[in-house]
Amino acid sequence: MRFGPVAVSEAKGAILAHSVTADGRKLRKGLSLQAKHVTQLTQAGIREVIVARLEPGDCHEDEAARTLAAALAPDAASANLRVTDAFTGRVNLLADAPGVAVLDVDALEMFNRVNPMITVATVPQYQQMGPKGMVATIKVISYAVPEADVRRAANLAQGAVRLARPVHKTAGLIVTDIPGGPSNEKGIAAIRGRTEALGLDLCDVQIVPHRVEALAKAVSRTAGDLLMILTGSATSDPDDVAPSAVRLAGGQVDRFGMPVDPGNLLFLGSMQDRPVIGLPGCARSPALNGADWVLSRIACGIETTGADIAGMGVGGLLKEIPTRPQPRAKRKEQSAADPERS
Repeated sequence: MRFGPVAVSEAKGAILAHSVTADGRKLRKGLSLQAKHVTQLTQAGIREVIVARLEPGDCHEDEAARTLAAALAPDAASANLRVTDAFTGRVNLLADAPGVAVLDVDALEMFNRVNPMITVATVPQYQQMGPKGMVATIKVISYAVPEADVRRAANLAQGAVRLARPVHKTAGLIVTDIPGGPSNEKGIAAIRGRTEALGLDLCDVQIVPHRVEALAKAVSRTAGDLLMILTGSATSDPDDVAPSAVRLAGGQVDRFGMPVDPGNLLFLGSMQDRPVIGLPGCARSPALNGADWVLSRIACGIETTGADIAGMGVGGLLKEIPTRPQPRAKRKEQSAADPERS
């Protein structure tokens, strides 16, 4: 592609690189200049414009973006994605339903190394998406790129973007109650909001005393394709009330604790092939926490092991907790109390 200034008289067929106003009318960048545009520019006294000219072997930005999008999601319907029309070298891949983004990260990184003008940007791996949420955007930065580079990038990232939809349809929730404990209604409402966002029916909610035996019975009888437990007092040990109740009911606990903050006090297990998620206390709030990451993956049938949870630590600092001041804030408090230490 050739890029630069040319005489207006020679600009027919070129792509206008910068918007120009002629006789009060704006010719927008990206416009393919036709004879009428050349006349308009000439009559306005404009003698030179900056343009891009395609050469043999070049691929126009929109054609390139369409080709690349078709490679990233070759069967968009099966990938639960909707592909937008190409415009100014951009095509978006949108979620067609609730779910989580599943990405071939290595392939996408190779895609982005082919040519700096050929790009794809995505949400993070396993990001929870709502309908019409943008999973990825393909952008061809220049007005044209070599067709060979388009083919190479397309071949490197075939089917690299998809949306996993929930495989479970229903969920059960057990809430343990303690005298003077937190609001059960608030917690249930927050969990219901999470399940509804994933298209799950919170089909069974049980409130039981915060005791091992009572909770174990509820674990055995509560309905739902997956089971969540929200305790009135936070789970602080693998042998605390909720994990012990799961084991007493005949289930197993595979992982207690996660390196995501807020969300540390989560545990993950199973009960007769049903996933069991022991929710941290922060799940009583609708704010993002580690439980959201685990619930969305489990709901969509994505295997989530202890190693997977351990890997969530990088990027897992979601917000500062007000009851745990940052070091800088702590130093300010100390300095105010003892100026000599500042």
